[in-house]
Amino acid sequence: MINYSEITPYIQKLAHLSDSNNGIVPQMYAEHDVKRGLRDLDGTGVVAGLTEVSHIKAKEKDENGNVVPCKGELYYRGVNVRDLVHGFVSEHRPGFEEAVYLLLFSKLPDKEELESFSKQLSTYRSLPPSFVRDMILKAPGRDMMNILSRSVLALYAYDENPDDISTPNVLRQCLQLIAQFPMLAVYGYQSYQHYHNGNSLFIHFPKPEYNTAQNLLYILRENGEFSPLEAELLDLALVLHAEHGGGNNSTFTTHVVTSSGTDTYSAISAALGSLKGPRHGGANVKVVQMFDDLKVNVKDTTDPEAVKEYLVKLLNKEAFDRAGLIYGMGHAVYSVSDPRSDILRQYAKKLSVEKGMEEEFCLYETVASIAPELIAAKRKMYKGVSPNVDFYSGMVYRMLGLPHELYTPIFAVARIAGWSAHRMEEIQNSGKIIRPAYINVKQAKAYVPLNER
Repeated sequence: MINYSEITPYIQKLAHLSDSNNGIVPQMYAEHDVKRGLRDLDGTGVVAGLTEVSHIKAKEKDENGNVVPCKGELYYRGVNVRDLVHGFVSEHRPGFEEAVYLLLFSKLPDKEELESFSKQLSTYRSLPPSFVRDMILKAPGRDMMNILSRSVLALYAYDENPDDISTPNVLRQCLQLIAQFPMLAVYGYQSYQHYHNGNSLFIHFPKPEYNTAQNLLYILRENGEFSPLEAELLDLALVLHAEHGGGNNSTFTTHVVTSSGTDTYSAISAALGSLKGPRHGGANVKVVQMFDDLKVNVKDTTDPEAVKEYLVKLLNKEAFDRAGLIYGMGHAVYSVSDPRSDILRQYAKKLSVEKGMEEEFCLYETVASIAPELIAAKRKMYKGVSPNVDFYSGMVYRMLGLPHELYTPIFAVARIAGWSAHRMEEIQNSGKIIRPAYINVKQAKAYVPLNER
């Protein structure tokens, strides 16, 4: 039998040939004034579109008219996320469905609108007959994001009108995917656990009276039980991950693919492929793994100096994965603070008390206080460094008992709301395909006949 995963000597040779013929060097980007990664040298994103969906504020003008970093703020359709969170938390109710409504329709729903919308999502919280058996259980995979992406593409075949990109049809498709993502993610994980790890298989069907966060915990756990605080905190995490501007990689992917006129399932699958990348959606897993390594290699984690020594080793590529990174620290846009991290931190502290993990929370706080100064001293930073949302979300997911394999899929369960809003915006406001320019730096050369090479 052929081993399709084997890297043969011939493939190694071809790979070396590819590497040796790559003549692009870093200084060429400055020479040709190329905004590598669609970012200016100071980290500012190159403007590539217009949006009403969300806004990130990380800088402001001082009294002298200079642009300076400021406390980070995030707005969903003009509503500050801090205010949105305070609203539903103070009223002791879930907020994800409200956030989805706001992102999709640019208004806060009244009580009747929210109830009707939540009921509509509940009716869509089911999968086509035999879909779980035929598309998930019969083809178990080891990577949850790939399973999720494959499942989304498979739903195309069950849609009687998949290619219609009119607003009503795209909205219907998006609402169905928003409702179905928790099942697609968790059932894929259950399949993996059963067929690859030999654990018992159980499939819980969602309960219509449960919201998104409650259903996710219910279908994930064998006994289906969860505490009110657990559901509250997962709901909060979903709200904070639901959207983050048009420039993040997966949302920009949604815009790019949507602009081609393709179907919803293809666009969302492409966004999932982007989110899977460790530079985007996989960072919170790295945070948790980094802390596990810290606890193994630092004898006294309550000693700030011992923790500092470990963090220095991280930056010097002498510890953990030797990537030279302190995961969960810093953000492409925020500098002084990430509002999502600020909010999540408060509630993570509450859950740490319920779970008896106060010592773990204190360790996170120690790293959060030491790391920014170390990073600033180690590197030439154009802006400040602070904990990002991944820093505390990884801890929250651990306290909730969520498996590492589901960290990024749960990010997707939330971000499908933002992707949907941006897809609809792109369809409604653009009739043009997104096609950036690349500068060719390879000189022309003559064709040489085969027998003369």
